[in-house]
Amino acid sequence: MVFIRNVLSVCALVISTSSFAGDPVAGEQVYAKCKACHEIEPDKSKVGPSLHGVVGRQAGDLASFTSYSDALKSSGLTWDEATLKEFLKSPMTYLKGTRMFFVGIKSDQEIDDLLAYLKETSADK
Repeated sequence: MVFIRNVLSVCALVISTSSFAGDPVAGEQVYAKCKACHEIEPDKSKVGPSLHGVVGRQAGDLASFTSYSDALKSSGLTWDEATLKEFLKSPMTYLKGTRMFFVGIKSDQEIDDLLAYLKETSADK
């Protein structure tokens, strides 16, 4: 009986953790919402900075991009997964004064997928 409970606990843990994992293939489709303003290639920027290596990067600190808002430069944020998830839901609400005029991504799964895609593409280069 104890063995069965342990097996069920492990299965429940695996199922609950996997439901939060992002799918990089689906994330590439979510990235379509970003690519009008952001590149995924290193050191290539558009209206916004390159998203290559964004996970773990200090906000406003990409040397090849010089048009950061004062709000972003002085935010002290690090783009870890938790911060990116909140920011991407509603950038203009999360960080007053940002120049990122984007309505946001409301789906947690889409955000997880996007982050998985960004991490995967950043690791490839």
